[in-house]
Amino acid sequence: MGHFILKATALLAFLGAVTAGAGWWYLDRFLHTPSSQAEERVVNFEPGSGVARIAQKLADAGVVDDPLLFRVGARLLQRDRGLKAGELIFPANLTPLQVFDILEEGKSVQYRIVIPEGLTSFEVMEIVAGDETLDGDMPDDIPAEGSLLPETYFFSRGETRAAVIDRMGEAMQKALDEAWASRADGLPIETPGQALVLASIIEKETSIPEEYGAVASVFVNRLNRGMMLQTDPTVIYALTEGRGPLGRALLRKDLEIDSPYNTYRIEGLPPGPIASPGIAALHAAVNPDDTPYYYFVADGTGGHAFAKTLDEHNRNVAKWRRIRDQANN
Repeated sequence: MGHFILKATALLAFLGAVTAGAGWWYLDRFLHTPSSQAEERVVNFEPGSGVARIAQKLADAGVVDDPLLFRVGARLLQRDRGLKAGELIFPANLTPLQVFDILEEGKSVQYRIVIPEGLTSFEVMEIVAGDETLDGDMPDDIPAEGSLLPETYFFSRGETRAAVIDRMGEAMQKALDEAWASRADGLPIETPGQALVLASIIEKETSIPEEYGAVASVFVNRLNRGMMLQTDPTVIYALTEGRGPLGRALLRKDLEIDSPYNTYRIEGLPPGPIASPGIAALHAAVNPDDTPYYYFVADGTGGHAFAKTLDEHNRNVAKWRRIRDQANN
């Protein structure tokens, strides 16, 4: 009898080993077999998702073919402990082992928000508010004019609007500090804040980076001589209060507006920036070209004609008006 029991026990152990071996072979085959998913998938995993929830979302998206085997493999291989939350990209036909790698790396899909140079804080806030990938409410107050750096900002789904705006502010402060630290000697500006104001005017006067230094030199030369800056963008800012484009041509009567931003009526710089300057404009403001220019006007090609004297400038203005009139006829 005892001999029979021993034989039966040995048989059961053998069958168990065979079954376990077959089970492991089947699992190993699953882990090394690409899924039937034929296209790239993006799957969003909420923070705190366990391996069961992750496996089911992957199966629903077609990234893995069997959520139960995926869970078993994750636990047996101890790869269920470092799985990251976020919105992750899964290329087509991955093996479960490759899926584990992506989940452990946790490299979320990156979105971007582009802030062009020369926008006001109000306009920047409109862009941020309209981005549906960002989360959270907008701040109650509009940031100070010129305090947000124009740049391309990358973020993951779920980042808040307030956090992105904070990054813009930190980026501007860093850019301004770096520009101010590299400033030339003898400038007619005394503080980083004044450099920011001047950079914002430069940014609004030209969209051609190669002209930043020359435009900066005109305003620096005027400040050094005590001349009014007489720059149209400051008048437009006074008229719109930074809420958007003027929407029409600037009129002669507009130059009489009573505003501390009207550089046709005040001496020196206006009290604050009129837009958000980019890094190139910031550096031009504190390192202007060395030129004899005091005037500039559009030249009809998208750039500007610079002049040393008022007579030369008036000729450039007359030329520009002829080009403009011909284009309008």
